[in-house]
Amino acid sequence: MSELRLQAGAAGALAPRAYHLAQEPHPPNGTALGFWLYLMSDCLIFAALFATYGVLGRSYAAGPTGAQLFDLTLVAINTAFLLLSSITFGFAMLRKQQRDVTGTLLWLAVTGFFGLCFLALEIYEFAHLIQQGATPQRSAFLSAFFTLVGTHGLHVTFGLIWLVVLMLQIKKHGLIPENTRRLMCLSMFWHFLDVVWIGVFTFVYLMGVL
Repeated sequence: MSELRLQAGAAGALAPRAYHLAQEPHPPNGTALGFWLYLMSDCLIFAALFATYGVLGRSYAAGPTGAQLFDLTLVAINTAFLLLSSITFGFAMLRKQQRDVTGTLLWLAVTGFFGLCFLALEIYEFAHLIQQGATPQRSAFLSAFFTLVGTHGLHVTFGLIWLVVLMLQIKKHGLIPENTRRLMCLSMFWHFLDVVWIGVFTFVYLMGVL
């Protein structure tokens, strides 16, 4: 009896075991759900920054106000760059659905160009404000402004790095399932940044010049 049990145990030990992760490392919609959870956490960060700006946005400490500092023409051009990048990203996703690697890479490159233009103008704006003496430590208003707008710019910077890395992966491996998942997540992230910027443009810049 004991020998039979040992033989049965040995057979069970040698039998292949099925693990869920070994067969399906990415359950259907698992990546999308996880990334939505991340975006919700990012929403909380920006909500806190918007709330902080709402409280401190009129605390000028006898310093310059938004109406004196903001150049709406420059900000409008910058907004157009970011919105155009969102449109071109949509074109990239359409080419992805048609399995067109070259077209996908082309539109991603155009998206990256508009993103770089956005960052360049934002850095120019920050440098111009600091040159005028409107530094973050000048007033609570400027501290909240630089923190909110700078955090968004930092997100765009990381998005551009992600974009370049993903383009290299697509060029090397093509539109494999892993790259299409990554492209979907980056698309969600990029459009999220556009929505946040619309809030910044309206709440910070337009209301700041009133």
